[in-house]
This record gives sequence, C-alpha cells and structure tokens, in this order.
Amino acid sequence: MENNPNLKWYVVHTYSGHENKVKLSLERIVESRDMQEVIPEIMVPMEEVVELKDGQYKKKMRKLFPGYVIVYMDMNDESWYVVRNTKGVTGFVGPGSKPVPLSDEELRNMGIHDQGPIIDFKVGDMVSIKAGPFIDSVGTVDHINQDKGTVSVLISMFGRETPVELEYHQVVKL
Repeated sequence: MENNPNLKWYVVHTYSGHENKVKLSLERIVESRDMQEVIPEIMVPMEEVVELKDGQYKKKMRKLFPGYVIVYMDMNDESWYVVRNTKGVTGFVGPGSKPVPLSDEELRNMGIHDQGPIIDFKVGDMVSIKAGPFIDSVGTVDHINQDKGTVSVLISMFGRETPVELEYHQVVKL
C-alpha cells in the first residue's frame, strides 16, 4: 500500500450492538468498490476480560467502545458517503456533520498506534541528510528507533565516525 499522508483515524457512531456488522459491511463495500487505498483499515477495539460465571473464570472479549467503530481513511466525498451510508452507521463523531480525525494523543490513549511514516532504508544503508545542521552530509544508518521515530546515522566528522540522531524525514536513502 502506498504511503497516503491523508489517511487519518475517524470515529464512526453505530447502532449499539451493530459494531461488528458495520465493520463487515464496510469491509465488503471497500472490497467491491476497490477502495483499499482510501479505507485500508476498520477496527472494533476489543479487550480481553476475565469473568466469573457458574463458579468458573472465563476469558471473554469485550468492546472497548460500545456503539463505535474506528476507521482509518482518506476523508473525501466518496469515502464519507460510503461510510455514512453503510447500514447501521448513525454518523461520524464531530461537530455537526464534519468528521474530526483522532489526535495522536487520543490514538495513544485508545491503544491505537498510528502507522507512522514508511521508511525505505535499513541499518547499513547509505543516506543523505536533507534537513538540520548536518544537511548535505552523507552517512551510514547505524540504528533505527521505531518507538521514537529516529534514525542514528554515522557521519565522518573531524576524521572519525560520529553518530548523529535524526528524525526519519531528515534523511533520504542514496
């Protein structure tokens, strides 16, 4: 899947108890209309809980947000129409009829991690630095820290290899 910068997470309100049906319906529509690039992911966030039933503990999956489905989509007229007119959907969460994407902090609080940037380099690759104080320097990728979204690049400075920590967007593979 190509990296689409317009993809964001949106919350869709559904009839209570219809979350999984909405998810399946939406996935079928996306498939039939060939919209996987516009709506690549649909989630009903679940958590595992242990309940005591008939004197025995049983593991059970429970919806984290009953009545809601989370959709990763590129919001445009067609995608809005498809989601909004899916059976069981009552609307998007947001003021009036304007859907508002979830913020990074909201995603973290919900346990949904943003896909983040797609990187095309790996440890050992030669890269050019295209931003920051070391712009136009060339170096070798030493380490990639996906949690922080940074890359450690070894550049030649004062006759020796020096590690420099940069954000993904500051380097480009040679």
